[in-house]
Amino acid sequence: MLIGEVSRRSGVSARMLRHYESLGLVRPSGRTGSGYREYSVEDVRRVFHIESLRAVGLSLREIGRALDDPAFTPADLVDDLIRRTRERIAAETELLTRLDRVHATDPAAWEDVLQVLALLRALGSTSAGTRQRAALASVDEVPVEALAQAALGEGDPYVAGALRWALSRSGGGAALLAEGLGSPVAAVRERAVRALAEMPGPEAATLLRDTLASPDAVVRGRAALALGARGEAATIPVLVDMIVAGSNDTDAADALSVLAGDDAAAARIASLLVGRIGDGSTGPPARGRLTQALAGIPGATASCALADLVGDADRAVALTAAYLLRLRGDG
Repeated sequence: MLIGEVSRRSGVSARMLRHYESLGLVRPSGRTGSGYREYSVEDVRRVFHIESLRAVGLSLREIGRALDDPAFTPADLVDDLIRRTRERIAAETELLTRLDRVHATDPAAWEDVLQVLALLRALGSTSAGTRQRAALASVDEVPVEALAQAALGEGDPYVAGALRWALSRSGGGAALLAEGLGSPVAAVRERAVRALAEMPGPEAATLLRDTLASPDAVVRGRAALALGARGEAATIPVLVDMIVAGSNDTDAADALSVLAGDDAAAARIASLLVGRIGDGSTGPPARGRLTQALAGIPGATASCALADLVGDADRAVALTAAYLLRLRGDG
């Protein structure tokens, strides 16, 4: 079979067949009397093998090794192909995401497109300073989706703060942050709830209320602190749990004092604190923190509880209660 017929049957140009021959990938089995290359059926089959391997991404050097090296094991090469393919897909997906975000800004001129692309690239920079400057750019210039995604993945505290500030100004991104609340990665969940805690508006508040039932104590606590500062009474049990656990207990106690704004609320909070102090499963350090938390709760219920605790068997609790009573003018 001459080179022209091989080209027609295989779809590989004669020029490429000659290139394959120069690399030693295909060697025509013979020559005609006139000196033309003559390919056998096996030669043509090898051409098809080469094209099949090229189609899955192998280089010509890798193809030569795959076809001729007896010690070659295809599993390693397939693993490498899988890795490279995934990297290529990830790169293409990132480009598509950037283009979607540029399109969402409805750019009026090429300068606008280039500016948004530059900011999106800066948000993914390895330089923390570059990322921070991009976060602090005009909200109108950075798509909210990009800010939310960056906030969920940002480990630098200063850049993360800038991203949360930008999101709070944008008035959007809450839905994307909500997806972060369900992440299997604890750090992503915490970043999501911290960003939501700084966002104004009913959508963020609703998501934070739902988060009060989260199995993640850190996420639950951050939501409670944010909502407690906004006067949400539903946070009281979570805040008391935080004091018992010693997790941001000072902030939790401050939030409880804010929530104890009327007699009924103060009495309820004091009763919950006293109940946990008297719980046999509550250890001495937690009992001390709960006693200290009573200091910020006004009203008779807290005062009576402190008076009772003056006689507590735990000397640290008793001394704390006596000191707090004197500060209140009840001792």
